Amino acid sequence: MIRRDDLLEAIAECEGIRNPNANTCMMLSAFYTILDHMDNKEVPVEYSFSPAPQEEIKYNSGSEFSEAVQDKDINEILEIIDELMSTLQVLYPRLYDGVMIKIAE
Repeated sequence: MIRRDDLLEAIAECEGIRNPNANTCMMLSAFYTILDHMDNKEVPVEYSFSPAPQEEIKYNSGSEFSEAVQDKDINEILEIIDELMSTLQVLYPRLYDGVMIKIAE
């Protein structure tokens, strides 16, 4: 078990080094972290791994496409549309240009 006095002594030793290197800084950081945890034993640590809220798609024209995209992740839909647009750009450049103009409006 690390005693508080030993930890403070190690911190003082690291801080007393005239030209500290990366190793010294890492040790000092570790010592301060341990000291902080010794002082705050009862502070709860909370982690949040919940994803960012997904934006709901509210567009519904009644078409087969709009019904298919309901309740889907917008990022997955955009990947598919991006692939479709790349195909349009090669096979039908005028159609691609027309769609891009509409999007830019």
